[in-house]
Amino acid sequence: MKLKPGKGHYFYTEKDGLLLVRPTTYMNQNGIAVFDFVNFFQLPLEDILIVLDDLDLPFGKLRIRKEGSSGGHNGLASVIYHLDSEEIPRLRIGIERPKDADGVSWVLSPFEPEEEEKLPDIIENTIKAIFLWVSEDIDVVMSKIN
Repeated sequence: MKLKPGKGHYFYTEKDGLLLVRPTTYMNQNGIAVFDFVNFFQLPLEDILIVLDDLDLPFGKLRIRKEGSSGGHNGLASVIYHLDSEEIPRLRIGIERPKDADGVSWVLSPFEPEEEEKLPDIIENTIKAIFLWVSEDIDVVMSKIN
């Protein structure tokens, strides 16, 4: 899938009416890219889905919400700040904080071999959750995913 530069701090691609966006900012400043994207395409906030990692969920666990705080995730905090709203759907993917490492080191480290083996299933489940979000009301999706 080829990404093309957007009108702002992001690359994107479009297929079947869906837009996939990859920010060009650092994670802690992703709100700038999301703001640029949402404004260029004139999207209502309920029509975007932020997909992010979550240290506080078990590895591979998915959790979808239609609104809420950043939960300590700096990238999501940036999105909330730049869009001036907590009413932004988000899909969190658990990466599980280890007991013996700090969060930053863990997030930036490669996957452990046993985690690597689980990635294809996690990616498949994430894709299914995203397509379910596209086709169903978010309350229905939350009842199925969470």
